[in-house]
Amino acid sequence: MSDNTLTDLADLSVAAETPAAPAAPLREKQIDAQGRAYATGRRKDAVARVWIKPGSGKIVVNGRDQEVYFARPTLRLVIDQPFQIADRAGQYDVIATVKGGGLSGQAGAVKHGIATALTKFEPALRSVVKAAGFLTRDSRVVERKKYGRAKARKSFQFSKR
Repeated sequence: MSDNTLTDLADLSVAAETPAAPAAPLREKQIDAQGRAYATGRRKDAVARVWIKPGSGKIVVNGRDQEVYFARPTLRLVIDQPFQIADRAGQYDVIATVKGGGLSGQAGAVKHGIATALTKFEPALRSVVKAAGFLTRDSRVVERKKYGRAKARKSFQFSKR
């Protein structure tokens, strides 16, 4: 009986090495008539509508170049992160319109939109972009001010008399 188990275990390991089917089916490529992929990105109070298409890497935000709209280099680095992770830097043109929030929130919204649009254009990149955490919407928003308080949580100064 003991010599049978060795051959059975060997057969079992050979069967485990042969892949039966792919783990998850790939999603379909979602592009419009102009060959663009569209996605919406959100961060804080900012909402970005993003279209990407194959091109030279030009990024236009609200009709202005990214160097003009996002003057701080750190904000431009935030926007380029999805392309750097996917090794697609300089391969896609981005057109984005952003509303609401401040510049930092808008940059995060554009980043979220680019990452989502990139996965719609190339579904094979989804696992790489998702592992980096770019597809998850950062849900942290400013807490609202409550009545009877100075700010959201700060109280007025206590006076005994």
